Amino acid sequence: MSIAKTYNPKEAEEKWYSYWKANGFFRSTPDEREPYTIVMPPPNVTGVLHMGHMLNNTIQDVLIRRARMQGKNACWVPGTDHASIATEAKVVAMLKEQGIDKRSLSREDFLKHAWEWKEKYGGIILKQLEKLGASCDWDRTRFTMDPELYQSVIRVFVDLYNKGLIYRGYRMVNWDPEAKTNISDEEVVYKEKNGKLYHLKYQVEGTDKYIVVATTRPETIFGDTAVCINPNDERYTWLKGKQVIVPIVGRKVNIIEDEYVDLEFGTGCLKVTPAHDINDYELGKKHDLEFVDIFTDEAKLNDNGLHYAGMDRFKVRKEIEKELEEKGLLEKVENYTNNVGTSERTGAVIEPKISNQWFLKMEDLGKPALDNVMDDTIKFHPTKFKNIYRNWMENVTDWNISRQLWWGHQIPAYFYGDGNDDFVVAQTAEEALSLAQQKSGNAGLTLADLRQDEDVLDTWFSAWLWPISVFNGINEPENEEINYYYPTQDLVTAPDIIFFWVARMIVSGYEFRGQLPFENVYFTGIVRDKLGRKMSKSLGNSPDPIDLMNEYGADATRMGMLLTAPAGNDLPFDVELCVQGRNFANKIWNAFRLVKGLEVIDAPASASDKISAAWFDARFNQALTEIEENFKHYRLSDALMTTYKLVWDDFCAWYLELVKPAYGSPIASETLEMVKSFFQRILTLVHPFMPFLTEELWHDELFGTKAEKDCIIVAEFPKVSAFDEHIIKDFAVAQQIISEVRNIRNSKGISPKVALPLAINQQSDIDLAQYIAIITKIANLEAVTFVTEKVAGATSFLAGKDECYVLLENNIDVDAERERIEKELDYLKGFLVSVDKKLSNERFVQNAKPEIVENEKSKKADAEAKIKILQDSLATLG
Repeated sequence: MSIAKTYNPKEAEEKWYSYWKANGFFRSTPDEREPYTIVMPPPNVTGVLHMGHMLNNTIQDVLIRRARMQGKNACWVPGTDHASIATEAKVVAMLKEQGIDKRSLSREDFLKHAWEWKEKYGGIILKQLEKLGASCDWDRTRFTMDPELYQSVIRVFVDLYNKGLIYRGYRMVNWDPEAKTNISDEEVVYKEKNGKLYHLKYQVEGTDKYIVVATTRPETIFGDTAVCINPNDERYTWLKGKQVIVPIVGRKVNIIEDEYVDLEFGTGCLKVTPAHDINDYELGKKHDLEFVDIFTDEAKLNDNGLHYAGMDRFKVRKEIEKELEEKGLLEKVENYTNNVGTSERTGAVIEPKISNQWFLKMEDLGKPALDNVMDDTIKFHPTKFKNIYRNWMENVTDWNISRQLWWGHQIPAYFYGDGNDDFVVAQTAEEALSLAQQKSGNAGLTLADLRQDEDVLDTWFSAWLWPISVFNGINEPENEEINYYYPTQDLVTAPDIIFFWVARMIVSGYEFRGQLPFENVYFTGIVRDKLGRKMSKSLGNSPDPIDLMNEYGADATRMGMLLTAPAGNDLPFDVELCVQGRNFANKIWNAFRLVKGLEVIDAPASASDKISAAWFDARFNQALTEIEENFKHYRLSDALMTTYKLVWDDFCAWYLELVKPAYGSPIASETLEMVKSFFQRILTLVHPFMPFLTEELWHDELFGTKAEKDCIIVAEFPKVSAFDEHIIKDFAVAQQIISEVRNIRNSKGISPKVALPLAINQQSDIDLAQYIAIITKIANLEAVTFVTEKVAGATSFLAGKDECYVLLENNIDVDAERERIEKELDYLKGFLVSVDKKLSNERFVQNAKPEIVENEKSKKADAEAKIKILQDSLATLG
């Protein structure tokens, strides 16, 4: 059976992915094997595959495929997150296009539309991951609002409330006026914006004097309930005990004193708006000030905004500047740059707002999560993220867990009266009724008297349970699956959700299972373009991963993503990396075609073929040792590069050339069997990175007929065997001789077909004789002789410690050769000077590591030896 001239990725990908799924290779159930578990960071149900997903899921697939080949029970759980804010925004926009206002619908009707949208559009990204080759257990696909997972969230809320860890309070929150919900501090993105600093005049009550207060938000004066000065500020001693009049508003407010006011900043007088600034909020509580809310949920001025009621805050800012100017209440306006909080999801400018919200106390919950990361019970890769994690965990604040949305897990709090405390928390309405009757003392309460809290929980409140809830470990804490698969082994995620998700999963793991949720966290970097910019739709610099896979194939694209993807460091992506991946796939394909096309004769391997095989076997195990070390430390990019060099350089460029018979001649059957064995080992090594190509070649008739489930996806991953380092070092000398002869040919324009004589003055103790046949064949030599003297008139070079001479006779241009040698001598003499400078520097010799000093000494000896040989060669030219 012939093999196609070129590899067809599309055909192989569709064929083998369907085959893997149909034969249950991705499926995992508990058994006697060691489990290896990864839970996929659930992408938003609104999401489509982007470059960050591509990187993250390629890494996960490499890890899961390798574990499967190592004989572990590999379980990769996929799923999606309901993404409250993002999904609700999508549904609201869809309804708007249909002429439907969300506010005109009941909660139940809106949720019907939301579920319809989810079923139609949600989960697109999971289908896209199949094209990538993601070997997830698709039968385990979870959604954060699946019944089991929903019940887990509700159960956890009730549990934490009963432990006194969840409370309801009237607090300052970050209000997103576009999504019309509050968001957590971690979801606020601060952006530098150009604005203005307005200097407003506040008249001192009972005088014709005024003070100047600077603000970037003049529209908030309607909520001013005090002006604050530092008690140590001598400029304003005269103000103590007085009142000032808020401009336009006409409200009289007290002058209060607090050392919070910075003597050096602004005018030294601070307007206090307790309902709309987090720092003013704290001052307001401390000094018992009135809290005047001036904004609607859409960030428009409410009735407290007087004649600006109903107007957007930013429009008010423009209009009020004019009014202040007209009334002589504006001293000056300056250009000003400051950091403005914006919503991570919608991009809207955050409005600080006081609201009744639900909070989770984090201080005590966070202690085990902090300790077990800092002592490396849970390992971060790279470790630099431990400090970021520690800083956040040591300063963690209570988690605002409620959101003013309908799509999500509705808070299981039930109100039965008008008081702030007239509520109970329960898993069901029936349980709530019983609790409400007890708490109120009113046995006549009915279900109709209960009103469940309208709010839903923060999306991350379900995501933090993910490693537990996907195995139903909250509802059934002793079920077989949670006890087998948990804790999971590796989490692959982006560092930008280290607080949102990673830290909170660790907290929940210790709180609800008493143990870590995962053993290792691999942080990927940000995918950037070749100019260093973060890839984004808005910049138009992000390729579509699906387009990349369609053009280059999934294997090539996976490889392109991983070639420059060090853990935790940004990935400078260039489409040329996918080209490199495709070239690698073609290299393997063409090497296979070469082997498959060889004529074979029933004969034993020659001595040189056996030596070549012994060398490659040692080199394979040497590379495998390095690859395993890289995997151990999650250096996947390095593991791939070592694999790449082993295949491209050692196997294709050297080993196959060493054993390939002369044109038209057959290969010995014993040699071919060794080649096939090596090729299969290489395919298993490459498979986690390039699953489709390797599976396609694995089933070729060259390797014999395969049983239905004899697939590379479950073939044994290579294990390191003992190897002889000496044969690698010795063979390197033979390789150097071959390379130097080739260089001489190239520099002098001598055809590869011209056989050249080589003489060797051996100074090393290597058994070079056993490599003579190899050297003669690959370097195309007419003869190799051993000499004890320099060979006059020959071009010479040093291979290790051995001096080699190529007799060129009529093939050499004496003048050109002299010029070449003189140039090389100039370079080596300059190099020798730089090495001598280092070695004569006492500070360097004393402080550098011994191996570095020895390396410099070795460089010096090599340079001196080469200089001597070149000088001798120059002398022979006359």
